[in-house]
Amino acid sequence: MRYRISELAKKCSVNKETIRYYEKIELLSDPSRTDSGYRVYSDDTVNRINFIKRMRDLGFSLAEINKLLGVVDKDRERCSDMYDFVSRKIDEVQDKIRDLKRIEHMLMKLKKCCPDEKSLHECPIIETLMNGK
Repeated sequence: MRYRISELAKKCSVNKETIRYYEKIELLSDPSRTDSGYRVYSDDTVNRINFIKRMRDLGFSLAEINKLLGVVDKDRERCSDMYDFVSRKIDEVQDKIRDLKRIEHMLMKLKKCCPDEKSLHECPIIETLMNGK
């Protein structure tokens, strides 16, 4: 299939400006154009945009996504340090997991401060936070 930019944007649930930005930062290659100058995209572009969106949802930066796409595109220069990239990303994810576990533990402690009387005038959770206990 071939899509104009507005059709591609709708199909991928993104803004046309997002597509243009991805082209500008070279996450997407320059599209072919019709004789009248309209951009025309293929299903490969649909798949690539969906990949980018999924990686963004997982917390990857656009620079990291660019590196991953370099591997997909078989760019040897970008591929050479992929092991280090993956190792750093694992460390970042593990740090986030530790932070989330600390937050969970703190919230569970705060929840224990509450006597389950949700209509109290003074909230023991807020008091605990305010007093830094």
